[in-house]
Amino acid sequence: MEVEVNLKIPRVKVPVLDEKGYPIDNGSVRFIKLIQVPALPKPGARLQLTTSCGKTLVCEVTRTDWIDDRALFVLACKYSNRSMPADECAALFNDADWRVKPLL
Repeated sequence: MEVEVNLKIPRVKVPVLDEKGYPIDNGSVRFIKLIQVPALPKPGARLQLTTSCGKTLVCEVTRTDWIDDRALFVLACKYSNRSMPADECAALFNDADWRVKPLL
């Protein structure tokens, strides 16, 4: 089954810079990706997500929503650790499979 992951990540000590050279606040963006799952995960379940450079990110499902107009389940997830290494954060920002969605 295809679902959309909406991933929230923690702030990093050395933030990624936007195209104008300003630091990006990870609290104001989400990372979006379509993935295949064998069954719909429940809140509290852990997922292992990957980046194109081979990094594996472990996240926890916090909520599952059905979106009628898209006929798709959206999994609200959060990065499972309190902090994220800068290389994992950079891998997300630089991965063409993950879309950065501003919350503003």
